[in-house]
Amino acid sequence: MSLFDGLRPGAREVRGATRGTRSRVDSPTRAVVVGGGIAGVAAASVLAERGVQVTLLERERFLGGRAGAWTERLPDGTPYEMERGFHGFFRQYYNLRNLLRRVDPDLGRLRPLEDYPILGQDGLVESFRGLPKTPPLNLISLLRRSQFFKLTDLRQIDSSRAQLMMRFDPQRTYADHDAVTAAEYLDSLQFPPVARQMLFDVFSHSFFNPEEGMSAAEMLMMFHFYFLGNPEGLVFDVCDEPFSDALWKPFERYLRGLGVDVRLGTSAARLEHLRTGWRVHLEGDGEPVDGHAAVLAVTVPALQGLLEASEDLRADEGFTDAVRSLDVTLPFAVWRMFLDRPAAPQRAPFAGTAGPGLLDNISLYERFEGESRRWAMRNGGSVVELHAYACPIEDESEIKRTLKAELEALYPELAGAEVLHETYLLRRDCPAFQPSSHGRRPRVATPYGTLALAGDFVKLPFPTALMERAASSGMLAANFLLDAWDVRGEPLYSIPPRGFMAGLGGG
Repeated sequence: MSLFDGLRPGAREVRGATRGTRSRVDSPTRAVVVGGGIAGVAAASVLAERGVQVTLLERERFLGGRAGAWTERLPDGTPYEMERGFHGFFRQYYNLRNLLRRVDPDLGRLRPLEDYPILGQDGLVESFRGLPKTPPLNLISLLRRSQFFKLTDLRQIDSSRAQLMMRFDPQRTYADHDAVTAAEYLDSLQFPPVARQMLFDVFSHSFFNPEEGMSAAEMLMMFHFYFLGNPEGLVFDVCDEPFSDALWKPFERYLRGLGVDVRLGTSAARLEHLRTGWRVHLEGDGEPVDGHAAVLAVTVPALQGLLEASEDLRADEGFTDAVRSLDVTLPFAVWRMFLDRPAAPQRAPFAGTAGPGLLDNISLYERFEGESRRWAMRNGGSVVELHAYACPIEDESEIKRTLKAELEALYPELAGAEVLHETYLLRRDCPAFQPSSHGRRPRVATPYGTLALAGDFVKLPFPTALMERAASSGMLAANFLLDAWDVRGEPLYSIPPRGFMAGLGGG
């Protein structure tokens, strides 16, 4: 089966993503990929498939980065796989899904969710089930059937500001609205408070950035990518087993089968620019790794650490300023609890929440993941995971107390449930998309020619976000290097680049 046989009908090939004429590199051609998350695995896969001798360095003992998983143990010693939070595989994640086809050709590990309701206070619920896929019919249908929005509300809405969501343009939107905060833009719409909370606030929180610290242009791009320009609909898929078993262990075998030297538990300390390419010095006593080219597919803090430790990376002032301009957003909390009782049968596997508190979503893992389902069948309980994005506080006890109270208000049947085991994480390494940051954000290509960047923080030439941005950037990083060797890279795909009203004028 071709990797592209399963492309969705709405996919559009990105022009110019690959330009080479040959199918493979001359031997030996070596590359070092630093970082084994989605971006690094994508880059390593594309390079190795074209004959490049790749060394992949990953500081953790597992692949996957922020989508990775690792083994922990229950009190009785039973192992279980822990992840850094729930991940939804949207249907317009064309490049990520093509990457996954390397180890799962039919995408059999992905299962569709029928709906992911938004839960508000006082029993309010908003559903995305059954919406048309075609813009603007999806928006019209959502507003017409929403209990939080009435036709009379149209009189108070600033229609010219609302139309910006349908006029997304990769150049004009960022030029006109990158300096504005997402909060200021949403305020300007004058939506009814409850409708804004249920329809917009949940959406913006899904990108980990607080509205008051996020670029309005970036949020408009997200609206376009996920809803108003997305031909695949709002329903997404979930992985039916832990990511480690379903994705990353198979990917490790796949890469090793291509000859990739996968080094887990290995951290890069600094880079040295050689006449023949790059030398990556390792933490500890490890021998440096040389390559004709390198890809840095690491988090923002790790990239900035490498920059400051590597004099040769600071040779170009513009590149240095671009990397230093990056930042991370507020922390996010993940709290997984193994409870002694199940949630009510009518509860959705995944639900977003809307309100003034910390809780952003609730996942019932036994409703979609096999390992958790097997635990629940043995113990009669529920595996509940709570998330708080852009969390303004960092005190663990306060976060847990607040999340538990908000869970019990929404799912009262879990009030007083005994926590048989728990795993709690607070991390701060997701990229920030501050106002006025787009123009300074680094791209995949660097001034050094044989060095590329990859990750969900880089500026890409088409609309994308989150895991799809990571996968796309890794493929583009590989293509950037392959172009220099006149080798055909990976075709890339995306949604329509502009909103359906973008050509009608207006700002």
